[in-house]
Amino acid sequence: MCATTLKRCYSIDALSAAGDKAWRLQDDGQWRPCTYAEPLQPHDARITDNKEAEYWPGRRLKKDNQGALIPQQKAGVFDFLMRGIFAHVVTHHLEEITLPERKQMECCIADSPAGTPWLLYLDADGGFHTMNTATHSIIGNLNIAVRGEISSSPDFTGPLAVTDEGLMDRTYRQFLGGWLEHLNTSRMNVFVPDVEKLKEEADYIEAIRNWRHE
Repeated sequence: MCATTLKRCYSIDALSAAGDKAWRLQDDGQWRPCTYAEPLQPHDARITDNKEAEYWPGRRLKKDNQGALIPQQKAGVFDFLMRGIFAHVVTHHLEEITLPERKQMECCIADSPAGTPWLLYLDADGGFHTMNTATHSIIGNLNIAVRGEISSSPDFTGPLAVTDEGLMDRTYRQFLGGWLEHLNTSRMNVFVPDVEKLKEEADYIEAIRNWRHE
């Protein structure tokens, strides 16, 4: 079942190499045809534990003689250049979502001293965090809903960076844009949009507030 808080859960979708076919894992271990990232249906497998869900992203699936999908090894660095069916984690928000807070973002940046390769990111609840990428992996990490650049320079992380109003404005808008993409696509590990493509803060906030959960 979904999380006891009923905030969100994950489903597992398998997508063909061409992206024209998709299947969803069921609670009995079978797969049904679906539209990729569609809303939950009654017998879809619903995963609430990140570690359990992290088994799936990037995992190759192979059809057996009866057409059933069988999990294989996870893809290597260059495997995505090959044709095949791969599993993806889809996020389903089941309650009203949070608007990320700029003040929390600035506190995270200020508390992350320069000299360490920090990743600033949003979790699936819309909360800001930083991660030391020298000791933690980004790939397949389902704690990360939206991620920014890795920064170690005092111009971009630490107390000095927070005094740069222009930088804080751009960074916050980038994360609002990434959060909106996460909500609209149900994908995790979304990269923030390029600065050149940013919209106004008010536009993002309106779109996020108008978004509706399942």
